Amino acid sequence: MNVTATAAADTSFVVLQVGSRRFALPADNVVELAPPVRLHKFPHQTALIVGVIVRRGRIVPVYDAGSLLGGRSSSAQRFYLIAKRRVGKAVEFAAVPVNGECELATGEVAAPPPDGPSWLTGAISFKGEAADVLDLDALVTRKLAADQSNSGEPAS
Repeated sequence: MNVTATAAADTSFVVLQVGSRRFALPADNVVELAPPVRLHKFPHQTALIVGVIVRRGRIVPVYDAGSLLGGRSSSAQRFYLIAKRRVGKAVEFAAVPVNGECELATGEVAAPPPDGPSWLTGAISFKGEAADVLDLDALVTRKLAADQSNSGEPAS
């Protein structure tokens, strides 16, 4: 979902802590907050995915949000935020390790900075704080494309 500055004033978000920064995801994209469970690791070709978890009978890829968002990986997470991610016409689940508290916030989305990354769709203000609104689809797609171009593989 791409939230723009023309969005309704009463849009709900889940605000989460990733590394030292706070980000907001549209609440209608969030499936659940899951407790830490066993992370299954396996050999793969990208640093983007750190492994998978099994949640409610689904295999859910876990994305390294810390490194994706310009920080560093954190092995200490409090829980996983599981969100919907659109891949073509399909909807898949994706998990992001969260190392701080999450809260529900309602606010109007301000326009993103014109020179900001494409995966930030704006910012919200709540309780005197601000959080960048994250487009998880755009973030993961950008990182996957960068990994494929660095490995010489054709993009799919």
